[in-house]
Amino acid sequence: MSTPRKPRGPYRKGLERRKQILRAALEVFSEHGERGSSLKEIADRVGMSQAGVLHYFNSREELLLAVLAERDALDTESAADAASPGEAVARTVAHNALQPGLVDLFVTLSAAASDPDHPAHAFFTQRYAELSARIEDGLGTAQRQGQVRPDVAPRHMARMLLALSDGLQLQWLLDPGVDMAETIDAFNRMCLAGPDRTEARAPEAPSRDRA
Repeated sequence: MSTPRKPRGPYRKGLERRKQILRAALEVFSEHGERGSSLKEIADRVGMSQAGVLHYFNSREELLLAVLAERDALDTESAADAASPGEAVARTVAHNALQPGLVDLFVTLSAAASDPDHPAHAFFTQRYAELSARIEDGLGTAQRQGQVRPDVAPRHMARMLLALSDGLQLQWLLDPGVDMAETIDAFNRMCLAGPDRTEARAPEAPSRDRA
């Protein structure tokens, strides 16, 4: 069985350049958020012109969505060994508390994406459908194993967990004293079956000083 060939020449260099731009964009948006970030700063960090950056990403909006997709991929990777969907979400919000700029970017774009004509609409529609299905599957399995309470449908718990996670991010931006991971942990314990509801603790979310 033959192994896939690695990209060569200009194509490979193009992929590497695109990844370099994406890493720089992640750093810039993590530091400054959506409104405080500029294409010029991203271009400067990779030694390119703004037009050069837009050669790899057709618009600023496309770059923003690529940043969010990369953030989701990194979050998924970091929580791959989580024991449950709830634990995975708790880990994710704890990690997000270290990146206030990316939380700001997510909240800003997700709100704007409610408009069907917005460039981010399709991205968020697909994101919620896929995440909800993944969490529902995990909760359904745990329910059949007797680990999760049987009186609430997994699809409802999945939607509630996503709504809680995203709503907490907005509240945390307004008030950094909100403990996102602790609140997710409380929800997770409410979903457990029987006496296990008093067990399990999520990782603590670091606090962020007010600006």
